[in-house]
Amino acid sequence: MNWLNELLLNDPDPTETREWIESMQAVIAREGAPRAHQLLEGMVEVTRRAGAHLPFQPTTEYINTIPPHLEAKSPGDAAMEWRIRSIIRWNALAMVVRANRKPGDLGGHIASFASAATLYDVGFNHFWRAPSDDHPGDLLYIQGHSSPGIYARSFLEGRISENQLDNFRMEVDGRGISSYPHPWLMPDYWQTPTVSMGLGPISAIYQARNWKYLEGRGLMPKTDRKVWCFMGDGECDEPESLGAISVAGREGLDNLVFVINCNLQRLDGPVRGNGKIIQELEGGFRGAGWNVIKNIWGSYWDPLLARDTSGRLRQLMMETVDGEYQNCKAFGGKYTRDNFFGKYPETAALVANMSDDDIWRLNRGGHDPHKVYASYKQATETRGMPTVILAKTVKGYGMGQAGEALNPTHQTKKLDDDAVRIFRDRFNIPVTDDQLKDSAVPFFHPGKDSPEVEYLHERRKALGGYLPQRRRKSTQTLEVPALETFDRLLKSSGDREISTTMAFVQVLNITLRDKQVGPRCVPIVADEARTFGMEGLFRQIGIYAPFGQKYKPVDRDQLMYYREDAAGKVLEEGITECGAFSSWMACATSYSTNDLPMLPFYIYYSMFGMQRVGDSCWQAADMRARGFLLGATAGRTTLNGEGLQHEDGHSHLLSSAIPNCRSYDPTFGFEVAVIVQYGMQRMLAEQRDEYFYITLMNENYAHPDMPEGAAEGIIKGMYLLKDAGKPKKGELRVQLLGSGTILREAIAAAELLDKDFGVTADIWSCPSFTELARDGEDAVRFNRLNPEAKTARQPYVTSLLEGRQGPAIAATDYVRTFANQIREFVPMRYTVLGTDGFGRSDTRANLRRHFEVDRFHIAHAAIAALAAEGKMTAKDVARAIKQYKIDGEKPNPVTV
Repeated sequence: MNWLNELLLNDPDPTETREWIESMQAVIAREGAPRAHQLLEGMVEVTRRAGAHLPFQPTTEYINTIPPHLEAKSPGDAAMEWRIRSIIRWNALAMVVRANRKPGDLGGHIASFASAATLYDVGFNHFWRAPSDDHPGDLLYIQGHSSPGIYARSFLEGRISENQLDNFRMEVDGRGISSYPHPWLMPDYWQTPTVSMGLGPISAIYQARNWKYLEGRGLMPKTDRKVWCFMGDGECDEPESLGAISVAGREGLDNLVFVINCNLQRLDGPVRGNGKIIQELEGGFRGAGWNVIKNIWGSYWDPLLARDTSGRLRQLMMETVDGEYQNCKAFGGKYTRDNFFGKYPETAALVANMSDDDIWRLNRGGHDPHKVYASYKQATETRGMPTVILAKTVKGYGMGQAGEALNPTHQTKKLDDDAVRIFRDRFNIPVTDDQLKDSAVPFFHPGKDSPEVEYLHERRKALGGYLPQRRRKSTQTLEVPALETFDRLLKSSGDREISTTMAFVQVLNITLRDKQVGPRCVPIVADEARTFGMEGLFRQIGIYAPFGQKYKPVDRDQLMYYREDAAGKVLEEGITECGAFSSWMACATSYSTNDLPMLPFYIYYSMFGMQRVGDSCWQAADMRARGFLLGATAGRTTLNGEGLQHEDGHSHLLSSAIPNCRSYDPTFGFEVAVIVQYGMQRMLAEQRDEYFYITLMNENYAHPDMPEGAAEGIIKGMYLLKDAGKPKKGELRVQLLGSGTILREAIAAAELLDKDFGVTADIWSCPSFTELARDGEDAVRFNRLNPEAKTARQPYVTSLLEGRQGPAIAATDYVRTFANQIREFVPMRYTVLGTDGFGRSDTRANLRRHFEVDRFHIAHAAIAALAAEGKMTAKDVARAIKQYKIDGEKPNPVTV
């Protein structure tokens, strides 16, 4: 029974149905499938309008999207490309096997690239453009576990040496190459980091979107360059992998191509053993507005599908789950004949004249360069929507019984000699048995003048050069505004009370007006601009909207109305910290990807920054990002009433662990201005690969003039805000340190100490305990490693406090570990107060009393420290407790 007869079996009017089908077949024959599709869409609309319920089918048949007669034909030399691909496979395998026959258990992955080799080979040979005078170049997000194959290709091209291959994952002595794509470790080579898994896809989406943004603003010409993102089907379970695909569909990112290597296996076993991951992904991407290309079956299947007049093979393909497809590849041709084709008489008949070896050779689409070429060709020609290619492959392809389609294959790093020989024979590598003696696995290079290598060079020359490659420095060096430009922030605010958030907004507005830097500024918010007082930017510079504003905003009669514009500057990302950060990262690396330095400012709730997107913060560090992160409403006591999860007491600990992140917690507007101006100088003028994290508060108070000469100390992390003068004989003195909003409590504590106990205080502003700690650790290391140096290096904080009288007390709005970073370098008794414990909803005063960082607790801590040094008594400490109404019976906030 063929498919038409089966369709008509229970039809109430089979004659009429047959006439409709024959009419549609005639349209296809005469005018093509697109015209038939148009007619069918019209019929569907008529039926819906009549009230019929037509459920949406998110998936199509389990066959290739592109039929054989519509496949674009590859212009390449198929035999030559197979030889090249085989050599690359061998060297990728040899790299990992050699590494793991050395002492040290270096790890590595063979199976991922083995499944994806053809997907990369076709792209490198025919599609991916390098930056050149004629083209800005495509951007590649290489699947991290496939890195050995990328190195192996560069080895044939002469870009990576055999010595480097032999030192895979051995980088400490400077000879090796990194495990995964890491621009920080290989800054001229890798373009984008893609491990941890899931970060590559969301970054790729916002990178493609960023190019549209830059084009919309007229900062970059429109081109056909594309972002190609490779990922695994198992990786799609990461929320970040698919969480933003609707953004790409909504904004029509036709400069974006996802290639999902559907080898049906994740690290421990099948991705969807009881289902079909390709169908699942197709439904999700189609629903999000993507062009979906399924490349499931290789060319050897085409004759079988052409003879499937009954439709039973297509039915069987739909019925079979991924776990069984894995069995078919793991157990060979006979198993496949008996357990797959043997399920129905019609399908068994299709392969009756085929041997078991013939059945075994039935290939998957991701291993067929002709099918892959056709898929890539259609992807590059698609307009108005992003494309995802779902390429079915075999994990561990070519590894035979050592790992092909087996559950442990992802972890397979060591192959025995027999497995290596089988791999060699399968791909016809000219390595002799003698060369494989004594467990040797030699690399193979056909010679720089060989036809294979010449072919590689010709293909890359035609595509503008070699990939991957990365631009270290932009050819554009911007002159940044001088500190004097922010003069009004350097002076007292007088009677006007403002927050550091408001001070930052003023700094941003001044910067936006700068002729050089202003056009490169990108304010980014995750739906909190009004919270941070930035809504004025909506009217001033507009919100980026790729298709403009198609409605009249409800607040259009107001000065600061919600203005969307195709050339808008503000990136209003909605409630997505991951998306907003990815958008920031695309701008922060534009100097490299586009030779166009940009200056992104991403402002967000500090609690939902470093904590929520910490993995991305490390990705940005790896990518050598340059820009500003502004953690607003920072601190555990400054945000009134919001409660436990909204109050940040530890973001500076998270940022302190990132080596090229410069972290600051300013108190006053002049500190904000100095830090931002310094950051612009470092990142834009000097092109330093670092980014800045600045915490901001929403508490309003008066701001003083900047003390003379304070700028250097602000940047280094500490300066003297108030000098109590030369100590008098018998005078009691303490050193009070603070940052952010709690510095003001330290200032108030100094007044209490003087009034109530006759204790004077020097007051130090410490905008960066992290910078102080790094400087101190560097000095200690230098002294340890240079014992005969003429002059020992002194930590900056030590140089400031040495010779000062009294103990030091530090208080911040963060956990005590933050200020404790400098304990080793403080040359006197050092007491630290902080906001350890869970947050609370309450007033600022009550929260500071609860966490014991208010002026009264600071003053009490100073009295207790003086008493511990014998300069005051226990009675003085008791009097302070009573006078300042400190509850000694209150539970420790850390433990409740």
